[in-house]
Amino acid sequence: MTASAISLEHALNSFDDEWSPRIVTRVNDYDVRVVKIRGEFVWHRHLDTDEFFHVLDGEVDIAMRDADGREHVVHLRQGSVFTVPRGVEHKPQSPHGASMLLFEPSGTVNTGDQEFQLPAHIRSTTGQPLADGE
Repeated sequence: MTASAISLEHALNSFDDEWSPRIVTRVNDYDVRVVKIRGEFVWHRHLDTDEFFHVLDGEVDIAMRDADGREHVVHLRQGSVFTVPRGVEHKPQSPHGASMLLFEPSGTVNTGDQEFQLPAHIRSTTGQPLADGE
């Protein structure tokens, strides 16, 4: 990490990959990540942590399933924040694309408990650092 201010716009402009979060900085044991998304992610859950979403640009729908399998969707516009509680199965999606800031414990895998049958556009990652100078 750096001792200088970090521009989130510059950080987002430094990569093109979608669904591949970049670690902007750390706060204690948490990563602050930025990510670009388009299309649908996979259904997954994080058994040990909540997941915080802040929409920086675009719109995002987060589909969630309750314990009985019933689904509902939370729609997030630019500037909105939402936290998916730990253990709740969810699937972010953005048909037109969006960018988000995520706040989660360092080492959290983006695909949570979903390890198999990932579509080609998604890979499991704990986030990548921004390249030097970004």
